[in-house]
Amino acid sequence: MKILITGATGLIGSKLCQFLIHKHSLIALTRSPVKAASVLPPGTHFITSLDEVDFNDIDAVINLAGEPIADGRWTRQRKQEIRDSRINITRAISSAISAATTPPALLISGSAVGVYGRQPSDVTIKEDFTAHYDEFSHQLCRDWEDAALAAESEQTRVCILRTGIVLSKTGGALVKMLPPFRLGLGGPIGKGEQVMSWIHIDDMVQAILFILKHDEIEGIVNATAPNPVSNKLLSQELAKNLSRPCIFTVPPIVLKLAYGEMSDLLLFGQRVVPQKLLDTGYRFRHDSIDEALRSLNL
Repeated sequence: MKILITGATGLIGSKLCQFLIHKHSLIALTRSPVKAASVLPPGTHFITSLDEVDFNDIDAVINLAGEPIADGRWTRQRKQEIRDSRINITRAISSAISAATTPPALLISGSAVGVYGRQPSDVTIKEDFTAHYDEFSHQLCRDWEDAALAAESEQTRVCILRTGIVLSKTGGALVKMLPPFRLGLGGPIGKGEQVMSWIHIDDMVQAILFILKHDEIEGIVNATAPNPVSNKLLSQELAKNLSRPCIFTVPPIVLKLAYGEMSDLLLFGQRVVPQKLLDTGYRFRHDSIDEALRSLNL
């Protein structure tokens, strides 16, 4: 297959490309081909504009582009940057797919479990859940998803990846958590009752490869492990994995003062399960938080 990927140098994209390059022709959209070439495997073809692509000649598009959502306070400008980095490129891709005579057969596009907004810890969320809480993360992901779904047609199936916290030792949320935990100063946020829906980086990559092969999968896909955990349990397991205590707590007011509205991502959560992946036969390599953390050799 000839695959166009955006966000190729990110946490998920860079790992995914290591697998794709062995069986597929890979085109990566990037602002910096020189930097991308130092991250991505040899044989990757780099472009700096969608205008360089003939979408009639592309078999699949994997759209993972987007500025990090949790890197600092959400000022008005920062919110706009977060939105634009996701929605503008997704709209451009959907427009190009729709305009093609023989468009790509598949568009896999990113989203996040934040689309559900904050939810009670006892509510289990499958792909058909509709009682979303209206806040910035929901509005962002909703508009991002709508931009991707515009490409859907009889010729093009669209899969939306509602991704949880990706566990990796090379980037993402876990790397930011590690310093205080390594010092023995880590612990849950507040009471730690908020539910964290997570996925191991290996399963994230393998789930995308699974979707590429399985034409019956379309629409919303929860990209999370089957067993979400409380923030308290995640903290305890991380501390245990590092052979450190877990006796401190982070007062919510501290996060509110430091990060403002963005702190809601840490103070609230959702119990999300990957029903569609399970129903279509995907077998998770890492479905328990203790084993997942051990496998990372932190």
